[in-house]
Amino acid sequence: MAKLNIPSLQHLARNWKDTPAKVCRELVKVAQHPPIMSYRPLYGAIRDMLVFKTPYEDIVKGIQRHVKREEDRKALLGVLPLIRDHFIQVAPDYVNDVNQRFYPAGRDLMIPFTPPLMYGVNGEKVFPWFSFWRSNPIADQRLALFVSIVKDVLLQDPDLEDAKFLILDFSVPKGQDVRELRIIDAGTVQQISEAERKSMLEVFAEGYQQAQAELAQEKKPSKAEERPQPDPNQPSLFDGK
Repeated sequence: MAKLNIPSLQHLARNWKDTPAKVCRELVKVAQHPPIMSYRPLYGAIRDMLVFKTPYEDIVKGIQRHVKREEDRKALLGVLPLIRDHFIQVAPDYVNDVNQRFYPAGRDLMIPFTPPLMYGVNGEKVFPWFSFWRSNPIADQRLALFVSIVKDVLLQDPDLEDAKFLILDFSVPKGQDVRELRIIDAGTVQQISEAERKSMLEVFAEGYQQAQAELAQEKKPSKAEERPQPDPNQPSLFDGK
């Protein structure tokens, strides 16, 4: 039986549809055909780069050494130079961890929100969110939903309520074949009302429950049918060095 994981806030927004049935279909499809790679090593790379001042060349070597699949290495190394160039220009004065939170999405569904970090530069707090999808990044109503939820979370934290919220989108622009960094100032994104946000989350929660019920009726696949999964606990590239 395919497993339906609780989505992150970003995945909730990306997979949101306007009816529970559509949400259900989307989540079932994701559960049955999950991605086999993870961009998780990039979070470790960013932390190593900013907090521990690890040389860029060592980070590249770490990815080449620890990431086994060639396609995965190529994808990660396609993003890494954009990350490096961005933070060379930004030059944060300090970098802090941000604790994980859970956001209620209705029907006892608590969505994990795991911010990568926050940093300060020139007296301003910055809360960055990294979107590593190569294509179809969050946009339009889904982007408004994501930004509205994150801002609601930030307002509940005295250390982050006045932080500048930026989305770093590393997708490939339409009509091109190479990734580019596009920085979205969340302050320019039209937020949705609390009532509309609640309604959208109820639609998602209902679709999630329907997907759970549908997947529970499936037969358990044989080992030959099981797809490899990315390790959710993959360590930082430099653990154990």
